Amino acid sequence: MLVGAGLKRSGHKREEILGSARSLFLRQGYADAGMEVVARAAGVSTATLYAYFPSKADLFKAIVMETVSGIAAPVREAVRVKGDARVRLTALACAYAAFFSRPDTRAMFRIVTAERRRFEDVAEYFLQSARDELGGAAIAVINDLIRSGELKVDKPSWAAGQLMGMLDHVTLVLGLSAGDEVQPRRPIKAIAEDAVETFLARYGVK
Repeated sequence: MLVGAGLKRSGHKREEILGSARSLFLRQGYADAGMEVVARAAGVSTATLYAYFPSKADLFKAIVMETVSGIAAPVREAVRVKGDARVRLTALACAYAAFFSRPDTRAMFRIVTAERRRFEDVAEYFLQSARDELGGAAIAVINDLIRSGELKVDKPSWAAGQLMGMLDHVTLVLGLSAGDEVQPRRPIKAIAEDAVETFLARYGVK
């Protein structure tokens, strides 16, 4: 019992450190976020911080890996939405666009891209996992709609890329170029609905 409680406290402390470090890295960048600052923000000693993470590189890698594990939960949830092709694709597109309109999402993509040369394996893992998670969700919905006879698509992966590409420019690309906090001028739902209409005009079964 005492061992279990100790492990629980240890896990909680690790999560607190990761949360504080993630906020600092996203706000200040990898180079400017020192371990001493992370320790103060997490409310632990520097020795405790190093006991959990032997180096800043180890800490950064842990943040990236944990971000990947929960990167697209709302998008995965949207896959479960019931309805016709328009309903299902709009739910997916709304979740995807909302995800890439979040400042913390944009900041994570920005910092991983900026540190790619220093952490090539971590960056590749993050970007590939993001593509697999998000693209996989879109492909799953498209395949369902092909089976139900609502879409006619020869290559689901290409079609998924086209749908997501229509959303990327006004969400993720906008944030990366104009600033993490900058939001699209039009409502997310309107952007998603327009993308879906264009998609259905190309792939919908008349």
